[in-house]
Amino acid sequence: MPNKKNIVIAISGASGAIYAKTLLLHLETIQSQIDKVAVILSDNAYQIWEDELQTPFSTSFQIYKNNDFSAPFASGSGVYDTMIIVPCSMGTLGRIANGISSDLISRTADVFLKERRSLILVTRETPLSLIHIENMRRITLAGGIIFPANPSYYHHPKDIEELVQQFTFRLLDFADFSVEGFRWGN
Repeated sequence: MPNKKNIVIAISGASGAIYAKTLLLHLETIQSQIDKVAVILSDNAYQIWEDELQTPFSTSFQIYKNNDFSAPFASGSGVYDTMIIVPCSMGTLGRIANGISSDLISRTADVFLKERRSLILVTRETPLSLIHIENMRRITLAGGIIFPANPSYYHHPKDIEELVQQFTFRLLDFADFSVEGFRWGN
């Protein structure tokens, strides 16, 4: 197995807390591939999490406050490989696309773009305005990946959890983790 990864998971205030929760749970199961997981939540993320999941936020990973610019990944000298923002609100996406580093989430994304590290934004918004599309274009041109929370149905999910599990498998697979899940043609 190659070197273990250091990963930042950022959770914005967009609807879709189930995606973040499922991702964090999956990361716990592949700890042999991970050295560090850092978690950042926007202020609204806590409220959305509790509203949608009917439970307070908790994780076994280290949590950083969204105003903690001393976090090790807030600088290019930090040794983090991948950042996933899940879900990523259009406000967060817009700040990143326009270089506005007003909080730890947007600052870290800015660092990942300038250092050419893997930045994956799991957007969960519909419909999209031209402003959203242009911001997605800017992030893509800068090297970020727009990874909409569009689940697949070809694996015949029985419930929402299976739908989200398969999406999470695809996300982790894309982020270059070794995971087991449904693959087309199998």
